[in-house]
Amino acid sequence: MRTPIRDAARAFAVVLGPSVVLDAAAGAALASTVHALRRHHRPSRGAALASGLIGAYLAVGRPLMLHWGATCEDLETQRAQSTRAVTVDAPPEAVWPWLAQIGQDRAGFYSYEWLENLAGCEMRNAERVDPEWQRREVGEPVMLHPAAPGLPVTIFEPGRVIGLEGWGVFVIEPAAGGSRTRLIARGRIPRGSATLFYRGLLEIPHFVMQRKMLLGIKQRAEAAAAQP
Repeated sequence: MRTPIRDAARAFAVVLGPSVVLDAAAGAALASTVHALRRHHRPSRGAALASGLIGAYLAVGRPLMLHWGATCEDLETQRAQSTRAVTVDAPPEAVWPWLAQIGQDRAGFYSYEWLENLAGCEMRNAERVDPEWQRREVGEPVMLHPAAPGLPVTIFEPGRVIGLEGWGVFVIEPAAGGSRTRLIARGRIPRGSATLFYRGLLEIPHFVMQRKMLLGIKQRAEAAAAQP
């Protein structure tokens, strides 16, 4: 029998579980390395390797993750802390309808549906544009999970941009004279105590799902534009 508490526990386990395991392993490796160095001993091979991987992630991997697919122009136009983008081989008017209808209770998010449903999202990614899902009002919640309140829309400019509170904005920009499109996702990292929670538990899962979302929109828009 499903209960709100059980659903919430399931969602948190799927979303945060892998990050908790990674953080615990990273913390143990760093603690082992520091302890060995303080005693003037050589760290174990496993601890040294793990510590090196952590350093590589912080120095190289994380910056690449925060700016996946973004060009220098994308990074210069906004002061977002994360900017991810894809080029879609379709005009903006063919891309926007897919973006406009995102939401758990609408077209889904075009990401890893099986993973979202493992968390109890009851997600179904649409393979068509629905005219009834093309409008949002500012303040209207975009659902992520049937048991969660959703993210309020902060901005909705048809054909141009949609913003979600706590997530960021998705921007449509014409490219190559209007025959192609830059689909850009910009976001900000929470400040204060929420920063550690986000970076430690949500940053990697958010990147994985958002990257797939951008590619999912790209795939659908290109396929639709290629049809006669």
